[in-house]
Parts: sequence; C-alpha cells; structure tokens
Amino acid sequence: MLRREIPHDAREGRVVYVSRSHLAPAPLAGDQMLTPLQPLQPWTEQMQPLCYWDDEPVALLIEKEPGADWIDGRQWMAELPASWFSLLSTALQVGAWFENHRFCGRCGAQATKLAAEFAMHCHACGHRNYPRISPCIITLVTSGEAMLLARSPRFAPGRYSTLAGFIEPGESAEEAVHREVFEEVGVHVDQLRYYQSQAWPFPHSLMFGFFAEATTRRIQIDGVEISDAAWFSPRQLPSLPPPYSISRELIETHLARWR
Repeated sequence: MLRREIPHDAREGRVVYVSRSHLAPAPLAGDQMLTPLQPLQPWTEQMQPLCYWDDEPVALLIEKEPGADWIDGRQWMAELPASWFSLLSTALQVGAWFENHRFCGRCGAQATKLAAEFAMHCHACGHRNYPRISPCIITLVTSGEAMLLARSPRFAPGRYSTLAGFIEPGESAEEAVHREVFEEVGVHVDQLRYYQSQAWPFPHSLMFGFFAEATTRRIQIDGVEISDAAWFSPRQLPSLPPPYSISRELIETHLARWR
C-alpha cells in the first residue's frame, strides 16, 4: 500500500499532521474508519512530500504542538490494521527528524529542506543531514520452552518484554546481543538466530530481532534499565507487549513452536 517514492512534483494530495509522536485524526464521515490521512487538499510550502499511499500522493505537515484530539502514535498502531504500520512509522520518523534538525549540526546556521530527497542542506557550510536511524537489537532469550522476559521502570504495571538495546559504535549486532543481555540480566547466551527487523519510530530506531538460547539461568538485573526479570512458561505468562511490536512477534513465534 505504501510506495517509497517522494511525490515532489505533486501540488495536492492527502496530508498527515504530526507533532511530537502524535498524529491528527481526519474528520469522520459516516461509517468511515478513523484515519490520520486528511482529505484531499492543495499543498502549501510548509508541507513535506512524503510517499504514495494506495497510489495517492501524501505530504507531511509538522505542527509545533499536538491538538487536544490528536492521538499518540502507539495508539494509532494498536487500533489500525497492521498494513498501516509502514505509513505511520514513516510519518512519525520523518516528522521527528525535520522537527529536530532545522539547524545545521556543524555550524548552527538554519538548514533548508531539499525537494527530491529527505535531506536538510546547510548553505553556510555545505553540510547535508539525512534522517537519523539508530540500530538496536531486541532479543528473546529462551531456555527450552521458558522465556526470559524483563520489565523497564517505564512499562505499564505488570508488563514484561524482551531485552533490547542500542548497538554501540564499532559493534556488530551479534556482539550487541551478548553485551546487552549480560549487562541487563547477567545471563550468557549462544545459538543466536536472526529473525527479522522492524522500524520503530520512537523516535528513530531500527530493531534487529534475535532469538538466543541461555547458557546460564541465574538472573542478576542491573537495577537501572531493568526493574525485574524472570523466566516464564508458555502456560503462565505476564502482560505482554502490544501485537504490533517485534517484541510480541518474537514471543508469539516462540510460543507457536511449543503449542
């Protein structure tokens, strides 16, 4: 449904309003599904051409503050069909990038957005800035059928998830899995298996999903990023991450193996 081609020659089309990880809902007509795609309208200079959706050109309009009825990106992803994830993710990530990179990171001069690509160009020093993507690993650690799940202090009460962390400079994804798992819960792993990746626009991560088998089961949490961790049986599970997340996909894939 999404075509990653910037419609820079379009003069009208659909629009997505974004601000600080929130998207504005379009006005509802009859039994129309709630959507962030605003009706067909002329585009202004303030709008950024974004992509094509069902062959319709789509632009992005970044607002300083979300309106009272605007909906958080995570809620949009929970309520819309999975096919909408690519559009929501692209709009949120590009919106965050434009909002945070209006000035050159090298010399501080005001940057200018380019029409043919996602790029901010500084005419003062020539520096060109592209959307930031931060690679992360996210790993389901298992021991037979048991899963090692953990809680961040920021999670909703009772929710547990897989282990994740940013890949450091000069580090491979596999090295990051070993390091992050040991740093957060004190467990060594082997038998790493890459599963799939997912763009995570909060605000600009790219998650590389792995399975890993524990070689030790003793848990020692770091007490900072992790407030609790435990081994869970497929027959006794805590509250899990939302269905649209790669974390939940890792868990469901493992559970399907043991059903």
